Amino acid sequence: QVQLVESGGGLAQAGGSLRLSCAASGRTFDTMAWFRQAPGKEREFVAARSLSGGKIYYADSAKGRFTIFRDRAKNTLYLQMNSLKPEDTAVYFCAADAKSFPYSGYAYWGQGTQVTVSS
Repeated sequence: QVQLVESGGGLAQAGGSLRLSCAASGRTFDTMAWFRQAPGKEREFVAARSLSGGKIYYADSAKGRFTIFRDRAKNTLYLQMNSLKPEDTAVYFCAADAKSFPYSGYAYWGQGTQVTVSS
């Protein structure tokens, strides 16, 4: 059974850092990504990474502050978030197995982890 389990969310101050983890089980995915959804807004793409080809994509809002990386041995995806801003407050979701990499068509989703950034 395929499962994605996120962890690492919480409360941070503006300018601080958090690292999100997404542990995958059941299979290894070539394409994985992070999305987020703020209250009252649609879910939006944050970052994505592929194993084959090593392609990495970031949303403009994440460039220079966030880093997506994978630990292949642990079958885990990470999102290192630095220089956090209050507008980064959202539920962050891990996604895997994209039909339209990197932005859409992901077959599997985690349950989400809350990130709250205070000013």
